Amino acid sequence: MTTTTPEYRVCPRSGLQFHKSAENLIKINAVVAVVALLVGGIGAILVLLTRWQAIHLIDAANFYMVLTAHGIDMLIFWIIFFEMAVLYFCSSTLLRSRLATPTMGWVAFGLMLIGAVMNNVSVFSGESSVMMTSYVPMMANHWFYLGLILFAVGALIGCFIFFGTLVVAKKEKTYEGSIPLVVFGAMTAAIIAVFTIASGAIILIPTWLLSLGLISHVDPLMYRTIWWAFGHSSQQINVAAHISIWYAIAAIVFGAKPMSERVSRVAFLLYILFLQLASAHHLLADPGLSVEWKVFNTSYAMYLAVLASMIHGLTVPGAIETAQRAKGFNKGLFEWLRKAPWGNPVFSAMFISVLGFGFLGGITGVMMGTEQLNMLIHNTIYVPGHFHATVVLGTTLSFMAITYFLIPTLFNREMIMPGLAKLQPYLFGGGMAVFCLAMMGAGTLGVPRRHWDITFQGASMPYEFPGTVYLMIAIMGISGLVAIVGGAAYILITVGSLLWGKRLDAGAYSGNRTVLRMPAETLTAHGSAGGSAFTVPGTFVLAMIFLATFVLYYFVNWKYLSTVWGLS
Repeated sequence: MTTTTPEYRVCPRSGLQFHKSAENLIKINAVVAVVALLVGGIGAILVLLTRWQAIHLIDAANFYMVLTAHGIDMLIFWIIFFEMAVLYFCSSTLLRSRLATPTMGWVAFGLMLIGAVMNNVSVFSGESSVMMTSYVPMMANHWFYLGLILFAVGALIGCFIFFGTLVVAKKEKTYEGSIPLVVFGAMTAAIIAVFTIASGAIILIPTWLLSLGLISHVDPLMYRTIWWAFGHSSQQINVAAHISIWYAIAAIVFGAKPMSERVSRVAFLLYILFLQLASAHHLLADPGLSVEWKVFNTSYAMYLAVLASMIHGLTVPGAIETAQRAKGFNKGLFEWLRKAPWGNPVFSAMFISVLGFGFLGGITGVMMGTEQLNMLIHNTIYVPGHFHATVVLGTTLSFMAITYFLIPTLFNREMIMPGLAKLQPYLFGGGMAVFCLAMMGAGTLGVPRRHWDITFQGASMPYEFPGTVYLMIAIMGISGLVAIVGGAAYILITVGSLLWGKRLDAGAYSGNRTVLRMPAETLTAHGSAGGSAFTVPGTFVLAMIFLATFVLYYFVNWKYLSTVWGLS
């Protein structure tokens, strides 16, 4: 198929084909995402050095202001800007299609940027220190809510552009059969995003009107219930997106195909049907909701979403093992893993993301979703320990991994500081893993989630934590600084490569759409690698280790609960 204007270029290194309008939108969304990461990272330093009791850097008022900015910039702006780039990449680049309504793409980006800036200005002015949850009746400045609403509208438009591009690709027959698995995963993220953004609008718009004085009341229980359909489900967009990136990187680095594409698609479908229900685990201590509602949402229904994550956790390493064994790495259980390219940050960041998300984020999430066990750690520092394992170790690290691939292919720049780039995933991933474990350990011992001063100095009824708490907090501080160094290294490498990296051949634009070459063709491949427990024994052993860890940790918490709730 040809067009009359030169709108397409083929990357000489990867064979990926970029539509010019989509390429520019991918770039600008990714760049602004990194800026949001920088702002949130500066906040992370201040929050960490304040929660670290030996340093206790800033005062209470500034702590809550910075904590609000850190949470929103990291959990919403950094991640969703990057996810917009992922959606445009998957729908246009991977399907070799022109982008539907690129003008609206710029409108969406503009709304998101204005909303993000507006929200940050409101927070840093000191008038909106309500933290990410912004529970009513505690009110922020009306610009705070309007900024979030504008950002959400822009993101919603971006999702519709993604769906429109799928229609364009199907109509113009840029691919055959069903959409590729990586694109299917991105579609899952976009579907969840529509539900999530709608939930946010349903509750943030009346809250904005309340802040303007136009209405007199928003019910706090209604707010919490609907807000968590936005606040937690926005993280489920991340899960679908970063798992799609896992599959993409397995294809890019190894030429791996899914063990069973049909099973992987069913797992993504389970996400659409059940993953948002996990939002209820934030409400398990709320007396206004029935026990039946809590148990159904966080137990019977949520387990189907957990099953989906376990499927992906098996099939991604399994696809890699199948590809590696096909190349001759067949000695023992783990030669395929030992001989993997651990010096390639695209792979190492992705695989650390798989391990961190599964062992730390996944296991603790299931524990927190159990009504009785939730009482052990509700509103303690354990909770951010868990979601740093999911959102930071899982999502952010996978986004870092795909960035190292996109710098030479999308931005056409040679990556600077390759030695630091090799080390960066280990600094960030290793530091963050220890950080999460220390936070969860301190939370298990009762350290509060959001309190500025864990020693409660000056309180009329002081409470003294055991000495182990202060050891946990010190470990959290040191490991957190290591992770921050890793995050700073990522920003330095990314921004430095765009500014000072050697310019690479971008390939000429033309009106022709071309056939994809390796490794890009593996991203759009259909079919199955044909793996099973017998052909991927190493992955099967890893899965059994995960299962044993999960069972042990689950029942250790039940044992701990029995000592807390003693009967006499």
